Amino acid sequence: MSSEVTLKDIAERLGVSAMTVSRALNNRSNVDERTRQRVIKQAREMGYSPNYVAKSLVSKKTSTIGVVVPEIAHSFFSEAIQGIESITFNDDYQLILTHSAEQKDREKKALETLKAKRVDGILISSAQTVSDYSIYQKIVNSDTKLVFFDRCVPHIGASCIRVDDRTGSYNITKHLLEHGYRRLAYLGGPLSVSISQQRLEGYKEALRSENIPVIEEWIMEAGFHEQESYEAMKAILNNSEEPPRAVVAVNDPVAFGAMNAIYELGYRIPEDIAIVGFSNDIRAPLMKSPLTTVIQPAYDLGKRAAQKLISLIENNDEPPENIELLTSLKIRNSCGCG
Repeated sequence: MSSEVTLKDIAERLGVSAMTVSRALNNRSNVDERTRQRVIKQAREMGYSPNYVAKSLVSKKTSTIGVVVPEIAHSFFSEAIQGIESITFNDDYQLILTHSAEQKDREKKALETLKAKRVDGILISSAQTVSDYSIYQKIVNSDTKLVFFDRCVPHIGASCIRVDDRTGSYNITKHLLEHGYRRLAYLGGPLSVSISQQRLEGYKEALRSENIPVIEEWIMEAGFHEQESYEAMKAILNNSEEPPRAVVAVNDPVAFGAMNAIYELGYRIPEDIAIVGFSNDIRAPLMKSPLTTVIQPAYDLGKRAAQKLISLIENNDEPPENIELLTSLKIRNSCGCG
């Protein structure tokens, strides 16, 4: 039989009511077990597929969740999506994955599409080019639940699940200071993004804790990707009479780009310049000088974000919440301390 088999077709074959078939397939308690098994067996033999559109019109719920990520090449987001899926699969929600490519217009279109598809909730890590938060506010004020993960937008009444970026950056910078490094450069991300703000502040806080002056010329906005950081690192090295002794990068891809520039200009890692990252990208241990980094629990972060969103969907009285997960350091050779 085709997938167009209806509850009425199954009911006529078994000589029961369509309501009984519906109750049996939806595991209602007011159907005896023998009848339930007969219905399930007959539905399977006839190739019955539930009409989720019809169900959603009755229940006003589609059992779908939209996910918007700014990029898919970064292993952090791949791991986070796996964590999200581990929860949504077990709770019978389907994912619709969209990709903003760090572009505000693409993100807006993705959000509008997800709303049009009537998803029950949306998980989003905001794009770096977004400055107008009104579309987020509209979603928060609607029936669609919204949860930010990793990159968050404060003060709009939405939940946020992230790591403690400030402390992670403080700890990795402090690690360098405790091993005698004093001339530290910083390659940061766009300050419009929450993680960039927090990680820069952690870096500065660590320097202040050791009474080390911040050299503004060595704080460069280097985006979140290899090419931008490659150019930024070359600019620092070409314009400094004495190069920095160590570099703190806002994430691992930024560290990778900087490492390429360091090698290209004839410096060694870590003998001449040490470098550290943030996120523990899958490529970090494979570099010529394996990268010391902050372990960001991406999988767990995805799980917690999905759990929070489903809780909001299934309980209208659930309040928004800010959750921070702890980070740890992974010491390898690039800092000279491995």
